[in-house]
Amino acid sequence: MKMLTIIIRPEKLSSVTAALHAIGIKGMTISDVRGQGIQKGVSTVYRGVEYHTDFIIKNKIEIVISDELYEETLAAVKEAARTGSVGDGKIFVTDIADAIRIRTGEHGRAAL
Repeated sequence: MKMLTIIIRPEKLSSVTAALHAIGIKGMTISDVRGQGIQKGVSTVYRGVEYHTDFIIKNKIEIVISDELYEETLAAVKEAARTGSVGDGKIFVTDIADAIRIRTGEHGRAAL
């Protein structure tokens, strides 16, 4: 099993979740986050005054998938999230030793 931590632009959230649903992934955790990467913040002008924001608003999606869905999931997320501009996001992959459904006690893939 793998855990994917996906950081994307907020405007791409519905596209990415729709792509995940289309390949059969229903369970996910979504958080609003702020961070800084290569983009290093943004400058905006409000009422004639320039403001610089160091941390950019993003969405974080966390999913745990079986190894069989790994490549298909990566392809779906990359296609749905990509704009071609700096700040499209990142995908972090972590190996998961086990998953346990608390209600039933199921382990592994059955718990997903």
